[in-house]
Amino acid sequence: MRRAGRPHDSSAPAPVEPESVRNDSLFGGSVALLQPARGYRVNVDALVLGRFAAELRPEARHLVDLGAGVGAVTLAFSRFGRARRMTLVDRDAPLLALAAENLSRAALDGAVVCADLSRALPAALAGSADVVVSNPPYFTEGPSASPSAERRRARAGALPPFLGATKRLLGRRARAFFVYPAERLPELLESAAAAGLVAKRLRFVHAFAASPARVVLAELRAARPGGLEILPPLVEWAARGVRTPELAAIVEGRAVERPKAAVSRSRGADRG
Repeated sequence: MRRAGRPHDSSAPAPVEPESVRNDSLFGGSVALLQPARGYRVNVDALVLGRFAAELRPEARHLVDLGAGVGAVTLAFSRFGRARRMTLVDRDAPLLALAAENLSRAALDGAVVCADLSRALPAALAGSADVVVSNPPYFTEGPSASPSAERRRARAGALPPFLGATKRLLGRRARAFFVYPAERLPELLESAAAAGLVAKRLRFVHAFAASPARVVLAELRAARPGGLEILPPLVEWAARGVRTPELAAIVEGRAVERPKAAVSRSRGADRG
């Protein structure tokens, strides 16, 4: 990890009131995490995505995290891999203030950029990234009468702007990594194709081995169609309250032991 000063950008996010912030941590308490005391908070999807991206691209020249929130995906990537430069983008200035502090506490060098992806990214970022990560909104915007309405609003938004911004960010031989609900995989693939991106690897995440897939991890590239590889699934729970060894390792921030056959297939695909 590179030690650096406080992350910054040209429009520094406004500070967040202390009473509205919750002090949490990741990886068994080894990484501090500030996040809002109310509303949507970081869940395991951010950690699983960060690990997935770092496994397939362990060294990043410039990592861009779209819809970064408080920076959990970037923190997870940095735990399992290394990025020489990091830029976290979100439209929510208070969340970016927390992300900046989270990066600083983890001694990571990075910048935060407050931008609405449905409008425009700073021109300087175009073509600059070799790795893009994104845990985009899972819900469309609109009123909801469900008990989790507040949580849904915090995770609501359109998917295409994230994919369009990704396409603009990607440089030569770059990759993007997304996590999205498995039942909405067709939407992800169709929106990616419309943005000029092609899925090259998919990995489904299941709560239990016999359960339908919960979310899908996708590697996207600006490339010709074809060559899709379906990786072995990630199963989260061996039994109720008992994590599988792989999920336990991810949550605790330890090296993940994967079957050799799966690793060799991934490496073989890299040569294509």
